[in-house]
Amino acid sequence: MLHKTKGIVLSFVKYRETSIIVKVFTEKFGLKSYLVNSVRTANSKNNKIAFFQPFTLLDLVVYNHKNTSLHRISEVRLSYPFSSIPYQISKSTVCIFLTEVLCKIFDKEEVDNIQLFDYLEDSICFFDQVSENFQNFHLQFLIRLSHFLGISISSAKEVEAQLFEAQFPAIPEILKQNLTDLIKANYSQKVLISSENRRELLNYLLQFYTLYFPNLKHLKSLIILKEL
Repeated sequence: MLHKTKGIVLSFVKYRETSIIVKVFTEKFGLKSYLVNSVRTANSKNNKIAFFQPFTLLDLVVYNHKNTSLHRISEVRLSYPFSSIPYQISKSTVCIFLTEVLCKIFDKEEVDNIQLFDYLEDSICFFDQVSENFQNFHLQFLIRLSHFLGISISSAKEVEAQLFEAQFPAIPEILKQNLTDLIKANYSQKVLISSENRRELLNYLLQFYTLYFPNLKHLKSLIILKEL
């Protein structure tokens, strides 16, 4: 049976000569894997690999079968054409990192969560549209994401307490203040944080997430992100 749904691309792997298997977080069905044929070809009419880059927003018509983990896409088109993410290495690297985080959190198919989908969609559109002061976006993204996962990051003190129980070192005062500022700020508000403190704060946030999602211990994209 065919269904219309919005989707957010998280990742894909190559399959055979011209096909891919793509993971998409859908509005109606949560995380799904789709086999897409003939998208890695020299024929420009059939080459739609750009549709399946990290965080691409799609309008889909899909087959949803209950008895299989691999589904098919009948129709696909861009829901929101990007204006900056694919063309700025700093933004595209952040997207690769965040989609890897999401893939490890959603390590199995999720039930539909429209509120989470709306949050992701709104965040991605903001990130594409913002032209400056987006250095903290990935930190705020992780802070806000926590509220949809039942592990709400509501205060720096709470994060430190949970890490302390897991025998992680205490968070320095300057980083606790940075974290407090980020929790209070929205995406568009400028929060001044040094590059070194930003990297350290990301480490603490990932340590916190790892308490609940052990798969996050090994993130391939983290090294590249820290070089920016």
